[in-house]
Amino acid sequence: MKNRALDHNALYHALKKEVFHASILDLEIDGVVEKVLLRDFQVHAYKQLVLHADFQRVDPNHKIHVKVPLHFINADISPAVKLHAAVISHVMVEMEISCLPGDLPEFISVDLTKLDAGQSLHVKDIALPAGVTAIIHGENQTVAIAMVPAGAAAAEAEATPAPAAAAPAAAAAKPAEKK
Repeated sequence: MKNRALDHNALYHALKKEVFHASILDLEIDGVVEKVLLRDFQVHAYKQLVLHADFQRVDPNHKIHVKVPLHFINADISPAVKLHAAVISHVMVEMEISCLPGDLPEFISVDLTKLDAGQSLHVKDIALPAGVTAIIHGENQTVAIAMVPAGAAAAEAEATPAPAAAAPAAAAAKPAEKK
């Protein structure tokens, strides 16, 4: 197959944008516009130079397999963060999906509103756009975990004494005051 030339600056700047990696693109080849998907690219180790880019033609009637980024939303209002000062770890940052080219989402939103401390969110828990199917390798994969840091849990336990322990200490202090 022949090598084709692209506008280097436009390609270099487009590669910096997340949407470019998960979009169906129009690529003109010998005067004919083809629908393509970026599959791979190579950049120079230390120069701002794109060395190579691979594109795949897509048929609008056949499903494609592609990885799309995950955008985590509502972490600040989840019970894990708001009530328990938990840290949410993103186990996955992209998800492999199957869909028709016309249904390809720019990203998938992962809503963390109901995530509580000690819980995890799995692929089956994510609401996918219409026409999109997650490709799961193995068991139901974990997407995010909410965990309370060990130091924070110990500090919280020290800061709030148990109510049963506080009552005897107060009773023992009263007789000492009457003397």
